[in-house]
Amino acid sequence: MTDKIIALVDGSTYSKSVCDHAAWASARTGAAVELLHVLGRRDQPDNADLSGAIALGARTALLEQLAAVDEQRAKLLKQRGRAILDDATEILKGDGVADVRAMLRHGDLLEAVALQEADAAMIVIGKRGEAADAAALHLGSNVERIARASHKPVLVASRAFKPISKLLIAWDGGLSSMRSIDHVARTRTYAGLEVHVVTVGQSSAETENGLAMARAMLASAGFDAHTSVIGGQPEKALARMVTDANFGIVVMGAYGHSRIRSLVIGSTTTEMIRSCRVPIVLVR
Repeated sequence: MTDKIIALVDGSTYSKSVCDHAAWASARTGAAVELLHVLGRRDQPDNADLSGAIALGARTALLEQLAAVDEQRAKLLKQRGRAILDDATEILKGDGVADVRAMLRHGDLLEAVALQEADAAMIVIGKRGEAADAAALHLGSNVERIARASHKPVLVASRAFKPISKLLIAWDGGLSSMRSIDHVARTRTYAGLEVHVVTVGQSSAETENGLAMARAMLASAGFDAHTSVIGGQPEKALARMVTDANFGIVVMGAYGHSRIRSLVIGSTTTEMIRSCRVPIVLVR
């Protein structure tokens, strides 16, 4: 089966962006897009006994009413989930994606993704979800959960899709950086983009050798990559470079070492995702 792109939609303001970014990746790879909406445990009927010390007859009537309310709520949540998937399907088809599949699942989001990701090339999720605060500094709780658990690259969609022509790869010389380079080199998603490999720290022979190796790996895949070393705190320096140089997307390894050890999972990554107004691909 051709690799697919899993797009997680929850009806939040980021759902359209998730669809648009998934459509962009699909157009460049020919992959199908599988929409996934999960009715989490918090969306399931509440079976708690709320009747207290009410008299037996009234208590029985109340429990029956509560059961009816729970049943109706469950039906409405399913209807809402299907409506979210229908809307997302229309967005993707409007973006030119011919092969769109919609799936409504119950249970834990991570478990649902794990069941579907075996033949996936990428997972797309919004920076913030329906339950997240709208404030610019509040990230959706599922972003880190998915990034930690998934074995596939995770694209964290920015608030709105913009045309992408320049790619920044964050490099620290570690295994995760090598995987990021390999991901870009092997994936048609990035074909034709202007690629820059950037490390934060002090220039040294070791650093330059590492960047030269990264450049050679990319050259073998047809990329004429640019490399550079910049100073400063990783999240601030990279975010500033993304803005100043108009990068359209960032690729980072899921786990690093040295000064950018926490670049992808942890407080540094959180700051990076918060401050960058472009999609970020996290690679394990």
